[in-house]
Amino acid sequence: MPIDPAWMTETAEQRELRAVTRDFFAAHGNDDGLWKRMAGELGVQGLAIPEKHGGAGYSFPELAVVLEEAGRALCAGALLPTVVLAANTLRLCGDEQYLPGIADGTLSATVAFDGDVRERDGTLSGSADFVLGGADADLILVRAGDRLFACEPDAATRTPLRVLDETRPQARLEFRDTPATLLGSADVVPRVLDIGRAALAAEQLGGIGHALEATVSYVEQRRQFGRPIGSFQAVKHRLAALLVEYEAARSATAYAIACVATESPELPVAAAAAAIVGTGAYRLAVAEYVQLHGGTGFTWEHPAHRYVRRARADEVLFGTPQNHSARLAVALGL
Repeated sequence: MPIDPAWMTETAEQRELRAVTRDFFAAHGNDDGLWKRMAGELGVQGLAIPEKHGGAGYSFPELAVVLEEAGRALCAGALLPTVVLAANTLRLCGDEQYLPGIADGTLSATVAFDGDVRERDGTLSGSADFVLGGADADLILVRAGDRLFACEPDAATRTPLRVLDETRPQARLEFRDTPATLLGSADVVPRVLDIGRAALAAEQLGGIGHALEATVSYVEQRRQFGRPIGSFQAVKHRLAALLVEYEAARSATAYAIACVATESPELPVAAAAAAIVGTGAYRLAVAEYVQLHGGTGFTWEHPAHRYVRRARADEVLFGTPQNHSARLAVALGL
């Protein structure tokens, strides 16, 4: 089923949302109370949640705008596990109990799909590593066998992990006869992960945009041999190549986001393509961010290293580029 190009064109309302969100994250991105403030002032958590569950009832492209700006500012790390992964898992399972709490910002959540967890008589036993936001989430959705369960986090042992990207905390979860509530079949997991890949591509797009803009600004100001270094042809070529990759990532991401919004069967292909293109573009962006800033780019005081960490961590978050290429080949029958 072809996608209407209108789904891939930014509307005036989305541009306004982008401007407001960018200003908000610039002013409050490092605040301790960011999550509550986002809910109270912008209603971010409920943007793409249906109105019947207390949300605003907008579509995934509006949420993607916020995710892109969060990726640009490297903040609001709980959005991906809560509003994207957990909320869509609950929605696809037909849950009506937890979505209102996510929509109003009073509940944060995460998912543990890849652990070694078993269910017996309504309790869970086992463990799951590298769970996004697992140390602080108010609700954990766990895959055990071919079913999904919801459990209260206080009943599990949670150990924060030391990870490369500290802006996206992760934890190890251990379950020992932990009471859990059945949500439904784990058949929804592949689709949730594809939605997560589209969301991650939007975040990556924000990081690429920041790196490109910051680098262009720097090379326009930094002078060598009596002229801005941005006037040298070698620097121009490198930034032009990055811009090409950025636009390619933007196109692939827009298509994946449109596939999520329209519930297109093409989502697995679109999500894999966006993951491959976005990861490559982000890797190039952070490399140029560091290199073209010269010695400054290698210092801890400069923010470039934070984007390097995010780009590297994102490469393996929902599978490596090689994994995505293999999935894409299978989906296309190659």
